[in-house]
Amino acid sequence: MARVLQMMAVVGSILFCSAARAEAPESQLQALLEDFQAEYGFPGATAATVDRQGRIVSVATGLADAEAGIPMVPDSRMLAASIGKSFVAALVLSIEDDGVLRQSDTAALHIGDRDWFAQLPNHDTMTIGDLMRHAAGLPDHVHDDDFATAMRARVVAGSGALPPEDAIAFILDAAPLFPAGSGWSYSDTGYLLLGLVIEEVTGARYYDLVEERFLNPLSLDATSPSDNRQIAGLAVGYTLADNPFGFPPRTTNDAGQLVWDPAMEWTGGGLVSTSHDLALWGHALFGGTAMPEPYLERLLDGVPVSPDAPDVFYGAGVAIYTETPRGPVYGHGGWIPDYVSSLRHYLDHDVTVAFQINTDVGIADDSTDLVPALEAAIADLAIGLAGEGTE
Repeated sequence: MARVLQMMAVVGSILFCSAARAEAPESQLQALLEDFQAEYGFPGATAATVDRQGRIVSVATGLADAEAGIPMVPDSRMLAASIGKSFVAALVLSIEDDGVLRQSDTAALHIGDRDWFAQLPNHDTMTIGDLMRHAAGLPDHVHDDDFATAMRARVVAGSGALPPEDAIAFILDAAPLFPAGSGWSYSDTGYLLLGLVIEEVTGARYYDLVEERFLNPLSLDATSPSDNRQIAGLAVGYTLADNPFGFPPRTTNDAGQLVWDPAMEWTGGGLVSTSHDLALWGHALFGGTAMPEPYLERLLDGVPVSPDAPDVFYGAGVAIYTETPRGPVYGHGGWIPDYVSSLRHYLDHDVTVAFQINTDVGIADDSTDLVPALEAAIADLAIGLAGEGTE
């Protein structure tokens, strides 16, 4: 907390001293990001903000490749991890507008004929809406010990990604965590099931639909599927040597290829992006302009995540914080070994912020307060630059 207060004091001085007010927004955001890089020692990061007029500021600091000394630039791309779930859920809402499914449909209605489906927890009761909101009572294969063992073996062997149905298999015959629709527990497995439903009811590839309905119309030109090891413009990522999946500390080899196959994520995340594109996406999604038909009421129809957090809900691929010092906040975080991303929209100020960092060291284990501190600092700066002011 002391570190947060220290960094907030730095931001406050940037916001309110008269000399700083004369600086361009890019310079102020750049200075803030550099201060955090100096304080926390991460290799590199990018950050972007969008205000109510649609003006975007995008900056970078540090290194995209520490060994080669290649600087991070605003166009540097990183794996966006679970922020991809916001695209999956938005696509479900878009398909719902087409009339080919409803959130109240059971998953069994669409993919119940798969020979493994009856082995899923709550297979006969969980709905599409439950899956989108992590309310289906499913375990998460990502945190299964057998899955971690399988991943380590695949990394050593240089094997490709597990197909979605093979990843889902890690939770077959498991006991449900709770009856479908009666609780909340985060599950990447549930989002893989959503991907199968999407492709079943549309007859199209998930990635083709995302490009057609969101990436192309919204000019998210730096965002694309992370479905192979060779990704143009990807910043090198860094993780702990003793991570549970057996990934090496540096993500790429000398040829610039990822040493593991990111296609393992698919609809659990599955996109590479920039802070610039993530901020634009969040501003459109949470501003109600990402799709032609009205959708915000369905997007923000959330379920409580915990009795200990009565002001936090999870909607259709979106975390909802109803009461914060900056008013209601919508967004999503993203973590995968080597990369951390954050997307936040501040409703009362119509400001959206995003950042990406090319390491998860000190973040995945919560041993530092970097992510919440940086979220708060960029938000206050962006709100101040938008002329809203802060308390």
